Amino acid sequence: MALIQVQSVSRNVATSDGELQILSELSFSIDRGEVVAVVGASGSGKSTLLSLLAGLDLPTTGQVVIDNVNLNDLDEEQRAILRGEKIGFIFQSFLLIQSLTALENVMLPAELAGRPNPEKEARELLAKVGLSERLTHYPNQLSGGEQQRVAIARAFIGQPQILFADEPTGNLDSKTGERVEALLFELNREFNTTLVVVTHDDKLAQRCDRILRLDAGQLVEQQHVA
Repeated sequence: MALIQVQSVSRNVATSDGELQILSELSFSIDRGEVVAVVGASGSGKSTLLSLLAGLDLPTTGQVVIDNVNLNDLDEEQRAILRGEKIGFIFQSFLLIQSLTALENVMLPAELAGRPNPEKEARELLAKVGLSERLTHYPNQLSGGEQQRVAIARAFIGQPQILFADEPTGNLDSKTGERVEALLFELNREFNTTLVVVTHDDKLAQRCDRILRLDAGQLVEQQHVA
C-alpha cells in the first residue's frame, strides 16, 4: 500500500496579474520505505510540491493522502500533529537553533514529543553521525557539514515514517556533500524511513530508487533507477 498518494494535485497562487498555476494535475504515489528524488529546474514547483506533501500548504485542487489520511480533511492544527508524529525535515540552510548546543538541538523534538530518554537518544544519534566530540558546541562553532549532520540527527530522533530533505547538500562543497549524502542514506536504511529528496544534484538523484522530474509545474517523467 502506498504511504503517500498524490491525486490530480494542482496549486495556484494569486498574483497582481491574476492567478498563477505553480503545479498542474500531478498524480503519483510513493511506497513505504521508497527513496524518491524530485528534480527539475528552479521554478519548476519542487519546493511547492514538498510543502503540499508535508501538509504545510493545501492544494488548490486534488488531494494528498498520507498513510490513508487525506490532508484536505484536517485543519492546520491536525496537520501539525500529523507532521509531529510521522514526518521529519532536513533543509538546505540547516535551520538549527543558534542558542542551543548540538545536543540540545537534537534533543528538542524528542523532548517536545515527551519521549522518556531524549538525551540518551540524542547522544546515540550524534555518535552515529560522528559528532560525539561536538555535543556542547553551538551551531556557529560548527562547519556547514557538521551543522547538516546535526540536522540529520535531529530529523531522525523523531523516528519519522517520512523524511523530506530539501536540497540537503545544496550549501556544502562537493566532498562534504558526498559525506553527508552517504550518512543520510545509511541512517535512512537503518530506520527504514520513506525518503523524499528535492535536489539539483544528479549524482544524489541517481542514488534514489526513483526520480520524479518536474517541468513548469508538470510531472514530465518518472524514472526507476536501476
